[in-house]
Amino acid sequence: MNLVTQVYETSKLQPGKTAYHFMGKDTTYAEFDQSVSMFASALEDLGIEKGDHIALLLGNTPHFLISLYATMRIGATAIPINPIYSPDEISYILHNSDAKAVIALDQLLPLVEKASASFPSIEQYIICEMTADIGEKVAALPDRVKAKVKLFSELIKTGRPDFEPVAVDGNETAVILYTSGTTGYPKGAMLTHHNLYSNARDVADYLGFAENDRVVATLPVFHVFALTVVVNAPLLRGATILLVPRFSPADVFQTIKRQKATVFAGVPTMYNFLYQFPEAKPADYSTIRLSISGGASMPVALLHNFENKFNVKISEGYGLSEASPVTCFNPLDRERVPGSIGTNIVNVVNKVVDEFGDEVPVGEVGELVVQGPNVMKGYYKMPEETAVAIRDGWLYTGDLAKQDEKGYFYIVDRKKDLIIVGGYNVYPREVEEVLFTHEDIVEAAVVGAPDPDFGEQVQAFVVVKEGSKVDAEQLKAYCASRLVKYKIPNVIEFLDELPKNTTGKILRRSLKDRVRQ
Repeated sequence: MNLVTQVYETSKLQPGKTAYHFMGKDTTYAEFDQSVSMFASALEDLGIEKGDHIALLLGNTPHFLISLYATMRIGATAIPINPIYSPDEISYILHNSDAKAVIALDQLLPLVEKASASFPSIEQYIICEMTADIGEKVAALPDRVKAKVKLFSELIKTGRPDFEPVAVDGNETAVILYTSGTTGYPKGAMLTHHNLYSNARDVADYLGFAENDRVVATLPVFHVFALTVVVNAPLLRGATILLVPRFSPADVFQTIKRQKATVFAGVPTMYNFLYQFPEAKPADYSTIRLSISGGASMPVALLHNFENKFNVKISEGYGLSEASPVTCFNPLDRERVPGSIGTNIVNVVNKVVDEFGDEVPVGEVGELVVQGPNVMKGYYKMPEETAVAIRDGWLYTGDLAKQDEKGYFYIVDRKKDLIIVGGYNVYPREVEEVLFTHEDIVEAAVVGAPDPDFGEQVQAFVVVKEGSKVDAEQLKAYCASRLVKYKIPNVIEFLDELPKNTTGKILRRSLKDRVRQ
């Protein structure tokens, strides 16, 4: 069994069940599977074969769902790429991934024209129409470019609705997901059909997904968190995906209320924006049975504030691209521990080890390592990096963590974000947690800055509530009453907003670059 065959089975058993809702329109499982079949056969007619690589430069629209499942249906490999990446970032991934075809939003047509000369190995560019005049723009392209360009809507019409899925082995690569590149060039994590299926299955089981669930998909679907939790897991259970093109608190609350959503998944920044949204009322969130947080550690103060305002419990989990991604979640059937990432999900084992790979005692900090059917088979064309990441069957995450006596794990910080002040370890998260408890703080991030005497010092970046009069010295005094001296920020800089990626994750690298300037 794999994801494609499961959707096919659902389309036969529940043909009239809604697979996804987008911009006021419901699409049934039968309609979805037929679109996947027709697009898959059209791709095959274009010369795309099993094992070929197809780049998906798409956002939260049905084009992504159809393209992803059609790619897997013909045994090809999908390369999801953030469509708002810079041309240089996109070019690197297209080159490194050996893409043979690109499926892209129509707004990227100018980039396609440039790429056609730079990437002769790319044989097809399929443009997904979101604007009325895209046909005219394609017609105006130079002949050498136009020969490679097809429109998604026209192409899918040529396909065959009875196209049978190509047989694939569970260990064949279904998706290559490129890491965010926080430490140099992005690396392509090769996720197999079994990796994706097992993690979607185990997440769905752990979180109790059912066919009557209606899951809000406002997380970017090209990101691994969304790919498993709000796309693959719901489809595996015959649930309904509520596609929201982009995140905004107003759109999320409106979708939840109008569509009677039952599951919401987001990163902490999204929860912060929802909490701060002035028009929001508890009734706007009342149909949600399950709130999921991942992608970054949620400040405990924010978690309590959100839960108290909307009368819900948030289940925080943990994952990474290389693990398809989920390894831990706070359980729903027993104690939820604020500040923790929960316990092992079924079939996955986490442990905390020292620099020699030996498990550390309960309560001590070490590196989190993971083992399970969800762990990638390696980085694409990077055997040395793969050997560093996967050792003796364990995936080394690069995250510092600890485990308590009940088996709950806690992320202390990224290994590379550790600040060492005069030989003492400072974990940015513990300073951020203190800042978040201040009533005027909306956002906070902490990084290390050079210090001539102590090697490094703590520097904080904060966003405060509109009209706040709090200054840096007051915030330092606030920290001083709660932290040992070497953990108190030496510098506190006020910003209008913190830099974030498309999932809402704070970009510490940008803040570190700002410190160095």
